[in-house]
Amino acid sequence: MRTALLFGALALGLSSCTVSVRSNLGLAGSGSNLITNLRPDRGEGGTYLVGDEVRISVTTRTAGYVTLVALQPGGAASVLARNVYVNAGTTTFPRAQDGVTYNVAAPRGLQRVRAIFTRVRPTSELVLSGVYDGARWNTVTTQYVQPYAVADRDVQETYLYIR
Repeated sequence: MRTALLFGALALGLSSCTVSVRSNLGLAGSGSNLITNLRPDRGEGGTYLVGDEVRISVTTRTAGYVTLVALQPGGAASVLARNVYVNAGTTTFPRAQDGVTYNVAAPRGLQRVRAIFTRVRPTSELVLSGVYDGARWNTVTTQYVQPYAVADRDVQETYLYIR
């Protein structure tokens, strides 16, 4: 009887856990492996309340330029950092010299953050306007990195939840 109660409590506790695996397969430029890590400060899939500050860490194998873009739960998109030069290693955004903070805002739900890395400074601006679904979101970042050799670009994505 005691064992049954123990297993019942364990099953109940584990039933509240959710494991989700997200892949970067299909992202244009994701095969070059120049970005080795991209995550919010509470980890991928971390939960933030409206108003909480969030920091995004990007680790790269080589020096180059990082653009961070966010896709909010309602489909609006924004550029968080544009063509920021980084050395190889980990850079946390926003950087102290940026003089800004990233605070999450409504609407609540899944927020995606995409890092776009190029070894050379991009010659065009990434322009975001309107509402994006998954296909349009992929198209705009794919078009942005298209002029650069596959070996000189990388695109990775992470996510967080806004509660």
